[in-house]
Amino acid sequence: MAKRKLNRRQRWRIEKIQAEKRERAQRRNAQLEELVADDLGDEQTGIITAHFGQQVLVESPGGESRRCHFRATLEQLVVGDRVIWQPPKSEGLGVVVAIEPRDTVLKRPDPYGNLKPVAANVEQMLVVFAPLPTPSSTLLDRYLVAAELSGIPATLVLNKADLIDETLRPFIDELIHMYQALDYPVLELSAHDQQGLAALHERLKGRTSVFVGQSGVGKSSLVNVLLPDVDTKVGDLSEQTGKGTHTTTSAKLFHFPEGGSLIDSPGIREFGLWHMEPEDVINGFRELRNLPGYCRFRNCRHEQEPGCALLEALDKGEILAERVNSYRHILASLSED
Repeated sequence: MAKRKLNRRQRWRIEKIQAEKRERAQRRNAQLEELVADDLGDEQTGIITAHFGQQVLVESPGGESRRCHFRATLEQLVVGDRVIWQPPKSEGLGVVVAIEPRDTVLKRPDPYGNLKPVAANVEQMLVVFAPLPTPSSTLLDRYLVAAELSGIPATLVLNKADLIDETLRPFIDELIHMYQALDYPVLELSAHDQQGLAALHERLKGRTSVFVGQSGVGKSSLVNVLLPDVDTKVGDLSEQTGKGTHTTTSAKLFHFPEGGSLIDSPGIREFGLWHMEPEDVINGFRELRNLPGYCRFRNCRHEQEPGCALLEALDKGEILAERVNSYRHILASLSED
């Protein structure tokens, strides 16, 4: 995404929109202040399970859900946030009065380059890929880097395993072996015939998870199988372009019958890296992150410099050329973005 250069009129327009948002927030706060203490019940804990613009859906520890206003002075709320809220004593909406500290947060840049949270307190990232569209280690590495830099453990999920033929099997096995050697768990399964789903159920149990991956790999199909009561449309893989279509429209949190939760939204599924700083990218490669400390020069770019620890490790076969190429490709793509 190219950095946008704004002219004077565009800057004025943005400032006007921001002023209008502040005014609306002030009016909303004034309305909330009219809800005096007598109208609200005692403060209690809850979790945001859906977001509806100026309102959120809060779930209590007992499993009951209530739509709530939220004070405009709060940090932007997202699905997965743990909050303090007050239910109404009669009919009406509750009020979110505080947000608890987040353990993890996934963020995306808005059209103006400002980072916005899209999900909170995620405990596991499931990176879904498939034999078709043909998996790319560079693309998988982008998701893994995002997980590493967000402090979220990642598991690779090979969906559509029923499509792997004798031609594809050697390539798929080599890809799987590479990531297993880096201590990334890899699950091989099929949402179509439900083979291998037991291991996925076990992986999801007791954790708050998100599915990420490129379009067309079957993320919606997995959600449909795991949560059959959830009406999630499946985007058909285009025969002409090989690309899938986005089908989910808003972030929601779902509970699995055996325990654990899933936060699902298109903003999370297509979670990207373009907001990362170039100097941070190498920290997302677990086998590369410590090497720069051994380079001869502090500003080593790991290209042709003498005494580069990364190049020496590559020559010795201690790290894989495929992962180094991914690192360089991601750096180049950040410069383009």
